[in-house]
Amino acid sequence: MDGYLLVLEGADQGLASRLGAEWSRLRAAGARGGAISTYAASTSACNSELGATPNIKAISSFVAQFADEGEADRAWQSGIFGFAPPAPGEVSPGLTRGTNTGLGVSSFTFDVPGLRLASWHRSVFVALVAASNLDLTAFKSATGAIDPRLN
Repeated sequence: MDGYLLVLEGADQGLASRLGAEWSRLRAAGARGGAISTYAASTSACNSELGATPNIKAISSFVAQFADEGEADRAWQSGIFGFAPPAPGEVSPGLTRGTNTGLGVSSFTFDVPGLRLASWHRSVFVALVAASNLDLTAFKSATGAIDPRLN
């Protein structure tokens, strides 16, 4: 996380400060460690929030580990980098919650043109994947590669 925040600080101090505050909030909620990775078709996407850009293919993943499942669940429920689970029964175009995501009960996905997002909690981990301008197959491959590791 520190390396990611340093890169952002050099490009957008306001964004780095906001995401640094979110990371501090997660640590105060019990996060023992976290990692973020961004893969993009252009290095300019590395200077934007979670690699999201209007015209560059990019994908970012974030995973944090907590001391116990209760801490992880509470952190997930309160939101990861501003992405909180929708209220039960909330209906919105592109929104899927729970087991229909393929990521378990404590999960949601959001899929609109140009942006795909998944957030879930499993065991002592919370995960977030954000993709811009990538097809559904690439997005599902990424979430499918991360999910089995969270045990």
